[in-house]
Amino acid sequence: MNDVNYNFADRVAVITGAATGIGEATAGAFARAGAHVFLLDVDAERGAAAGAGIGTFIEADVTARESLGRAFTEISGTHGRIDVLVNNAGGFGSQATTETIDPDEWRALIDLNLTSVFLVCRSAIPLLRRSAAGRIINIGSLAGQTGGYRTSPAYAAAKAGVHAYTRVLAHELAPDRITVNAIAPSAVLTDRIRAVRDEAERAATATSIPLGRYQTPAELTAWIMFLASEESGFMTGETVAVNGGRFMS
Repeated sequence: MNDVNYNFADRVAVITGAATGIGEATAGAFARAGAHVFLLDVDAERGAAAGAGIGTFIEADVTARESLGRAFTEISGTHGRIDVLVNNAGGFGSQATTETIDPDEWRALIDLNLTSVFLVCRSAIPLLRRSAAGRIINIGSLAGQTGGYRTSPAYAAAKAGVHAYTRVLAHELAPDRITVNAIAPSAVLTDRIRAVRDEAERAATATSIPLGRYQTPAELTAWIMFLASEESGFMTGETVAVNGGRFMS
């Protein structure tokens, strides 16, 4: 599965959390496939650098309705529709436990990883309805499918919510011929993972994966491209597990 095989010429793709990591890789893949790409991120400096030469960067806070309103007004004014929405923004900063996580951090992580998906979708749906084949791809997580390893409890709860919300939204938007699917990756080697987990923790995680290594951002992007393509047109409400065999349902 390689992004160069897909043709998204004149399609409009919106990626949140696009300044770094998975989001940046996804934005690049869509740009190479011919799409008009909008990169949304709260980090203005990194976002502008990521968007240079491949698309339009819009500074946006995915947890704030007003900020999203401005972003989608700009997108609407430029192209009038959205064909592909990738809800990638999210993450966590520490691997706390239920007893040690601060309630304010809990709420912030739920907002960043779950409420943001609702707010972004709510803003994007009117523009997706103008597409001939609207696609929503939500980035979930293995953490939302199993509690078999250490992670942030708020992050795991939020990602489980993303998977459930994906199914509900798929049912809601099916009459509009908009598909909604999610991907649940395991461990993708990004700068965030390097910051949250030290070398010993990363090595232990790699050992716990049957395929013996971390996933690359490009490998995850290939699945995002597939779910955005015409070939996936009869698939909706699904969460695709791409985890190297770490969790088999």
